[in-house]
Amino acid sequence: MSGVGIIGAIIIGILAGWIAEKVMGRSHGLLTNLIVGVVGALLGGFLAGIMGINFGGVVGSLVIATLGAILLLFLLGLVRKR
Repeated sequence: MSGVGIIGAIIIGILAGWIAEKVMGRSHGLLTNLIVGVVGALLGGFLAGIMGINFGGVVGSLVIATLGAILLLFLLGLVRKR
């Protein structure tokens, strides 16, 4: 999430966590959405970097963070089922 600043990263993290929550059919609070969104952003950014994908700006950061958050919730769901 380069170029968005700390406040922008928090807002993007909350939005990404909320979108991922709705896509995955979960129900979390604001703090959990923030944590899922920020960790998802780190995961999505890492994976996008490995694949050579480069999204810039707020919209690109939101897309990568949301995809990472969805992946994170999916993986957590697999772990909890076991």
